[in-house]
Amino acid sequence: MKLNYRVHRIDVKSNTMQKDLENFLNTLDGDVISIIPNVKPTFQPMGATAKVDFLLIVEKRT
Repeated sequence: MKLNYRVHRIDVKSNTMQKDLENFLNTLDGDVISIIPNVKPTFQPMGATAKVDFLLIVEKRT
């Protein structure tokens, strides 16, 4: 038995991310296995912080 997986990438925009992610997840045919954030360190005048650039979503296709 061969399992099929697909990895999707969604760019993160802070204002609309929740609605965009919800709409995307509702369009998937398979099961969501994992959502992996790509966290990038950034340096600002107040100090070091981190920012999520994009999400990788692993889908198990049926």
